[in-house]
Amino acid sequence: MKQFLLIGFIIAFIACKQEDNNGTVSPINSEKLLSIPEGFPEMEFPEGNEFTAERWQLGKLLFFDKRLSINNSISCGSCHKPSLAFADDVSISPGVFNRPGTRNSPSLANVGYHPYLLKEGSLPTLEMQVLVPIQEHNEFNHNIVDIANELKLDSTYSQMSRIAYNREVDPFVITRAISNFQRTMISGNSAYDQFSFQNNNAALNSQEKAGMNLFFSSKTNCSNCHGGFNFTNYSFKNNGLDSVYADNGRQRFTNDPADEALFKVPSLRNVGLTAPYMHNGSLSSLSEVIEHYNSGGKNHKHKSALIQPLLLTQNEKDDLLAFLNSLTDFDFVNDPKWKEEN
Repeated sequence: MKQFLLIGFIIAFIACKQEDNNGTVSPINSEKLLSIPEGFPEMEFPEGNEFTAERWQLGKLLFFDKRLSINNSISCGSCHKPSLAFADDVSISPGVFNRPGTRNSPSLANVGYHPYLLKEGSLPTLEMQVLVPIQEHNEFNHNIVDIANELKLDSTYSQMSRIAYNREVDPFVITRAISNFQRTMISGNSAYDQFSFQNNNAALNSQEKAGMNLFFSSKTNCSNCHGGFNFTNYSFKNNGLDSVYADNGRQRFTNDPADEALFKVPSLRNVGLTAPYMHNGSLSSLSEVIEHYNSGGKNHKHKSALIQPLLLTQNEKDDLLAFLNSLTDFDFVNDPKWKEEN
């Protein structure tokens, strides 16, 4: 509860500090930085934080800047690596002073399309979400006002902030620029996309097509939760991972016992790169994930009725694994625009 009160205070502070931006900044190479794939809706940017290349460049610099953490040891990019679809490859990413984190780092691919953020869905915008790792004791453990005061003394940041937002570096600029950058993390050119939206029948082999048919079938019910262009319906479910949970999931936000151990359904895009899996990183491979769902999971009072033993054959499990790996967008993870500047 103290965490959410602190976030609310900082959000209110930022809102009070907003100013009218009478300057205009012309986009540079906007199409290269913000490209919407076939089959995807347009990306919405909130009023006052419309996309520009200058804001993107500032947001990228901040995303990889370790000065956002209290001891200058980690950045947003430390736990959200471009080569891993902006996820991490450990169960729980450590914070400052090597403090243990609390949850598995999710992929940020297509995060701008999410209607709410965090695994309990407690925040409605990326601008608000930026504050969470900054102030969290086990992550950056810092104060965004202090960060802004430090970065004001950096001539590069001062100039970029003026160009991008027509104001000095402050909490408003930091949260807006990072979220502006994050909204361009759009992934939609996997082999599956090429097959489904670009009329390239050869993009999937026979095993991947068999796995796709199984994925979208009533036998597995995978697409009931992992449907749509982003392979998630953003609902809150219990998938029978455990009988008892150390993390109470959405109840952490709502304080409603009916939400105990419910977590937001994650996107499966680039899922072949984002191991380990689940909110706590307890499953190390996609094969383990498939075995979990094939078993029907463990008993929990809030387990979704969709989670039932699947009785898949080994060939079917192999087909499903092949399809899930076809959701990897190699152009996205290898895009040079994500490369951290020295």
